[in-house]
Amino acid sequence: MKLPMVAIAMGAVLVTAAQRATALEEWQLIQPSPMPAPRISDYATVNGIEMYYAIFGKGEPILLIPIGMAASEMWAGVIPALARHHLVIAADTRGHGRSTRTSAAYTYNLLAADYLALLDHLGIRKVALVGASDGAIIGLEIAIHHPERLSKLFAQGANATPDALYADAADPTASKAAARLWEAQYRKLSKTPAEYDAFHKTMKQMWDSEPNYSAAQLSGIRVPTAIVICDRDEWIKPQHAQYLARTIPGARTIVLHDVSHYAALQDPEAYAAAVLQFLDGSGN
Repeated sequence: MKLPMVAIAMGAVLVTAAQRATALEEWQLIQPSPMPAPRISDYATVNGIEMYYAIFGKGEPILLIPIGMAASEMWAGVIPALARHHLVIAADTRGHGRSTRTSAAYTYNLLAADYLALLDHLGIRKVALVGASDGAIIGLEIAIHHPERLSKLFAQGANATPDALYADAADPTASKAAARLWEAQYRKLSKTPAEYDAFHKTMKQMWDSEPNYSAAQLSGIRVPTAIVICDRDEWIKPQHAQYLARTIPGARTIVLHDVSHYAALQDPEAYAAAVLQFLDGSGN
């Protein structure tokens, strides 16, 4: 059943209140922000799908790519600070949020191709990419195969191989809350609201087999890159994040404190400041 926005909003408040009542830490909470009004929002026809995007602010462009299963709303708390300095593009990945999908199997190559086609549609040749989890992997995919399209890459919660992930979340509290939020948003925003389980199954097939970037591919990246490590990340093994930072030439290591894999929803102000510091040498 398609949930009304008020139900989703109230649900988020009730979950947060319940979590606080049990004295959980901030890095165990999921606290969505209201999405700011975009300057432009539309659909682009790319690779057989209708891809939703929204544009905020003006200036040098930033492309935001969210976590797998999440809509672009996960960036709601981060966008206002970035849009004071930059043109910010927030898009829903194929099948996520408002974007449609086809029967094609998911691969990171395909998802990267969608985003490159979106940039072509918008007439943007080069962009700074800020990605979380799947978004960060898409960033690595583009940095390896299409480096001319990126000015910088801010990769938070990335993995280069499937075995870099814990089999189960080290602490599942935030992950379970995030999963509830992603499902509620999907059922509200998607053109196929009854297909959430099938969509998740398709995504899991990709996660179980991809990505598979070699050390040689990673060491060939020349895009200025930040490997962003959350000190409470429940999915990415810390030694793997350190491996990425060592292997990508000149990669900067940024540690975000007291947040998990879902950092943009837990401390959006610090997240935006880290992005701006990396991109512009400024935190505000």
